[in-house]
Amino acid sequence: MKSFSLSRRAFFQSALLAGGTALLTPMSALALPAREIPKYRISLAQWSLHKALFDKKIDNLDFAQVTKEEFGIDAVEYVNQFFFDKAKDTKYLDQMKKRASDAGVRSLLIMVDREGKLGDPDDGKRSQAVDNHKKWVEAAAHLGCHSVRVNAASDGTWDEQVARAADGLHALTEFAEPHNLNVIVENHGGLSSNGKWLSGVMKLIDDPRCGTLPDFGNFRVSKDEVYDRYTGVKELMPFAKAVSAKSHDFDDDGNEKHTDYARMLGIVLDAGYHGHVGIEYEGSGMSEPDGIRATLRLLERVRAERIAASKPSRDEPVHAADGAKKR
Repeated sequence: MKSFSLSRRAFFQSALLAGGTALLTPMSALALPAREIPKYRISLAQWSLHKALFDKKIDNLDFAQVTKEEFGIDAVEYVNQFFFDKAKDTKYLDQMKKRASDAGVRSLLIMVDREGKLGDPDDGKRSQAVDNHKKWVEAAAHLGCHSVRVNAASDGTWDEQVARAADGLHALTEFAEPHNLNVIVENHGGLSSNGKWLSGVMKLIDDPRCGTLPDFGNFRVSKDEVYDRYTGVKELMPFAKAVSAKSHDFDDDGNEKHTDYARMLGIVLDAGYHGHVGIEYEGSGMSEPDGIRATLRLLERVRAERIAASKPSRDEPVHAADGAKKR
């Protein structure tokens, strides 16, 4: 553990030096005013540190502590690839749960990959994929999460894929219900990156425990087709139980180059969503810690702007009824 701690410290120190003075701005300077109700909360998706995790610079068991100590974030979204053989290891899961609790970090969900197509055209393979996902539902429940994020991969015509994905998702959702878990689908390639298609799957399933995890950036349907990200998120938000703030590159003003965060978060908030928005940095132009911090600053800035815009001006009268509602 001692050698690992040194390795982790060196990793973050090198990232800080590489990032320059921009990273020295304390997060407290961007914090919400005391007792202010947030428009949304911020979490960290484990994939944001996938390079460090795959390179063993960070251990999965330390992810929650790293999230809190290095970034001041108190909620995490796990990725099953970083503890792929531990889904049924309750002792290991107990360690994860304790590490998160000790750090004051809430475990929100597990992103599940590499367990088969829930919309597979072959009935047997689709059923096997459902079974493969069940252990992650149990693991998520053990950790105190509210959801498992899955994929709705399928093949066939539009309507065939709707029916097949709905069948697999419905079966998994039925299994998840006694565990008090949600099954949520991310736009993650293929027709799942078409907001109209995925929202159609949700309407067909029509189960409050089966929802979506809209990702700001995953709207490439195929090599030749990219779905409009703003339209897609708007179509998926009525079913959202989590949101992924994908980021890659930033301009000199700290804005994400590919997504207008103010516009996108406006869509999120206008849908009535006030849950966690998860940072998922996937860029290569800066280190992972730098990218996480840049995304965090942007999310905090947009949130502060939305709060300021929603407050009455000094010249605007506040009616007694309005004041009563705010107490």
